Amino acid sequence: MANKGQIGVTTENIFPVIKQFLYSDHEIFLRELVANAVDATQKMKALAASGDCKEEVGELKIRLEADEKENTLKIIDNGIGMTEEEVDKYINQIAFSSAGEFLEKYKDQIQNIIGHFGLGFYSAFMVAKKVTIETLSWKEGAKAVKWTCDGSPAYEMEEVQKLERGTVITLFLDDDSKEYAQKARIEGLLQKYCKFMPVPIVFGKEQEWKDGKYVDTDKDKIVNSVEPLWAKAPSELKEEDYLDFYRTLFPMNEEPLFYIHLNVDYPFNLTGILYFPKLKDRVAVERNKISLYCNQMFVTDHVDNIVPDFMTLLHGVIDSPDIPLNVSRSYLQSDAAVKKISAYITKKVADRLEGIFKDQRAQLEQKWDNLKLFIEYGMLSDEKFCDRALKFALLKNVDGKFFSFEEYKEAVAPAQTDKDKKLVYLYATKADDQYAYIQAARDKGYDVLMMDCELDAHYVNLLERKLTDTRFARVDSDAVENLIPKEDKVKLEMKEDERYDLENLFKAVLPEGNDYYVTGDNLGAESAPILITQNEFMRRYREMSAMGGGMNFYGSMPESYNITVNMENPLVARIWEGKLSDVPPQGELPAEAPADAPEEEKNKAREAREAVRKAHREQVESFARGNEILHQLVDLALLSNGMLKGKALSDFVARSQKVVSDAYLK
Repeated sequence: MANKGQIGVTTENIFPVIKQFLYSDHEIFLRELVANAVDATQKMKALAASGDCKEEVGELKIRLEADEKENTLKIIDNGIGMTEEEVDKYINQIAFSSAGEFLEKYKDQIQNIIGHFGLGFYSAFMVAKKVTIETLSWKEGAKAVKWTCDGSPAYEMEEVQKLERGTVITLFLDDDSKEYAQKARIEGLLQKYCKFMPVPIVFGKEQEWKDGKYVDTDKDKIVNSVEPLWAKAPSELKEEDYLDFYRTLFPMNEEPLFYIHLNVDYPFNLTGILYFPKLKDRVAVERNKISLYCNQMFVTDHVDNIVPDFMTLLHGVIDSPDIPLNVSRSYLQSDAAVKKISAYITKKVADRLEGIFKDQRAQLEQKWDNLKLFIEYGMLSDEKFCDRALKFALLKNVDGKFFSFEEYKEAVAPAQTDKDKKLVYLYATKADDQYAYIQAARDKGYDVLMMDCELDAHYVNLLERKLTDTRFARVDSDAVENLIPKEDKVKLEMKEDERYDLENLFKAVLPEGNDYYVTGDNLGAESAPILITQNEFMRRYREMSAMGGGMNFYGSMPESYNITVNMENPLVARIWEGKLSDVPPQGELPAEAPADAPEEEKNKAREAREAVRKAHREQVESFARGNEILHQLVDLALLSNGMLKGKALSDFVARSQKVVSDAYLK
């Protein structure tokens, strides 16, 4: 006669489960049910190993059977099974789990019981309208029982005939969950969640090509690998083993650059393999390519709260039973075990990179362009990693030669130490665009680094803090004479009205929309007539703002350029002489109103002074607009900086053709 009752659900045991075990996807039910079957099978192995079970355990497997016609799914194991009393205790009393008790008793024989809370079985009701359990315990004299529940607290339990030890769980699927009776859907979920579970999982039969089609053979199809690579000792593995495993995980990816095998059992348990992927496009970096496992059961591919943020650029797997898997992100961020694991992974990655630097320097240099985004990101976001990375990070110059920080300091210090005893690192971001500036630096005996990574604006700021008595200057941020000043420079003396005329002269022919700061300087008769640069500080912080550096003030400002006019250049001197001869000096300004004068009188005095300035400024601007040499020099400077576009570029080409034609025809 069937035994009827009510499933025990109490606030005392349900709330801890809800807190730690929450499903966001219905498909997770399959992982939980298979995990329970794995646990039952592992327990059977432990009983046999301990000698408590004398009978022959046989070939231990888990089998799944999907039936689209009947709309059912079965999970079958030949593990430990349950007695009627155990079904009542572990199924009818939600949140009591046998795993804890079993682990305590058999801790020397078994290390990877997956279940912890006893709620995994009830995930079946997310997709099933009715669930049955048919089970026979390993214990001598045990009787088979069948448990049936339709998703309400009511259940039925009765004795049945079952000859084989183990458990059969049958899900009678809801109408809106019929997909879980489809072979393709289950195969996909098994590949996602159960690909590396430690017990063979059988689903269907192996197929062969016969008479123009695939047909089933008699051989069971094992869908998982029971001993994944990360569970093996590194001493057993070769380079090709790691590469083959990477191809299995990421069949469409290029070969990885390097790999790290994680293997620690104290003070926490952690295994795994992490790969440095080859980056095709540093802007479109792939994240979420690290899969987290718990005793070979897939949990998630979002590990951003378990490993440092920069580590999410790596690919691979991490397996740990010590990471709390079903709690909030804020809890993960504060969990002591997670922090230790995160610190350990960071240390192992730093150890590996330092080892490559010492023992495989040529390989590191060859792959540096693909690695540097990861290294820089790590240094910017993790203080401890940064301190380690200063020992193995590389600098690359525009000639493609690599240096460690110590090597570079020793190489350039004699030539690139300024008058304040600071070592100046010159760098370029686009070698072709900045060729003239790079060549000017070379002519002075300077070396120029190549820094074209997206994070370099932030990175140079970091290095200026980390490296003592050091500063960075982009090679086009000033005249080469001013990049590394060796002594205090005598400034060009110009009167205020001369500086005012020089500024208006050049602004009259410069493109609108930007801020220009025009100054005169003596750069030598052989140097360029006009030099256009951007202030190192302003440009760098604009770039940092563009990369999300939290400096929106700089990001919202218009582009600003320093226009340095070389007053010693013969062409500039000729233009300046022409201005002096064609534009009368500015007349004397009307006197300012006394401080105690009425406001109206002050306004009139200011307007009178501004009228004189305006009249003179218009004369200077008129001269500038009519001077073809000035236009040509400014346009050449703009062109060399990639700033000449649209109509201005078309006018420059036409003017250049005319100049060449006139010179040739004369």
